[in-house]
Amino acid sequence: MPEVSLLDRRESRLQGPRQDQALSLARRFPSLIVAAREVAASVLHGVHGRRRAGLGETFWQFRPFVAGESTSRIDWRRSARDERLYVREREWEAAHTVMLWIDRSASMHFSSKLALQPKIDRALVLGLAAADLLIRGGERVGLLGLTRPLAARNIVERFAEVLIAEERGQAYEPAELAPVDSLPRNSQAVLIGDLLSDPKDITAMIDSISQRGARGHLIMIADPVEETFPFAGHVEFIDVDSPARLRVGEAQSFRADYVRRLTAHRDLIRAAARARGWTLMLHRTDRPASEALLALRMQLEANSPNAAAGLAI
Repeated sequence: MPEVSLLDRRESRLQGPRQDQALSLARRFPSLIVAAREVAASVLHGVHGRRRAGLGETFWQFRPFVAGESTSRIDWRRSARDERLYVREREWEAAHTVMLWIDRSASMHFSSKLALQPKIDRALVLGLAAADLLIRGGERVGLLGLTRPLAARNIVERFAEVLIAEERGQAYEPAELAPVDSLPRNSQAVLIGDLLSDPKDITAMIDSISQRGARGHLIMIADPVEETFPFAGHVEFIDVDSPARLRVGEAQSFRADYVRRLTAHRDLIRAAARARGWTLMLHRTDRPASEALLALRMQLEANSPNAAAGLAI
């Protein structure tokens, strides 16, 4: 029977399946680390340095002097070649802080035959690859609720060790929403998950993070089956978060209602993100991970309250 993750989320009380998922994920981590580094390397070739004006020691460019600026910034040697005054502008080198959160709840383990990999694998690859890419760009990166911001070259391996240790913890139960208590003020938050929780809860999370002075980026991971609902005839749907099962006949008759409900769910999240100046990206697991990573990097580079929400990859 085909399976699909339902939009209704329920508290899981099944310890056995949860332990099996944790062990399976731990075994896959070495290959996920390799994939993350490969994705980061492929995107790195298409991304230049930050090259922003600001405090630092690396020369970037000359620009005309603007009235009101301190005259100590004038480069007199360059100005002597022309009739204008020029300022020696330096590349922006102050490291920003980016905090990552990766959803590892039960619904993220869903994968259909149309997907390149399970949602949780794709989310981990994207998160680890983003950390690697950001570190190479001079940023500090942390795992929300797990680590402080770091600037280590082996960030992928360090984050993987932390995540594996948490997965193997006896009392660990994956949260469906990101914690906000440990978020540094004025940082950026990158939250990666399927975002199938109640839109009210997601909106409350966005508001809480924004109130701490942080700006966020949401990456919504979706399996192609969750997008298209390609079911017909007699089908049994199994809720990945509980023992609930639903048997239906003529499943195709539910397609229109399902798509309408999914669209309404996403519209509410998109509106909440836009209201706070956040970005929202939809990424399907039948698409290359590098596309989503490149789009995320561009969003982080823009770092503007006016950045458009609703980018789909």
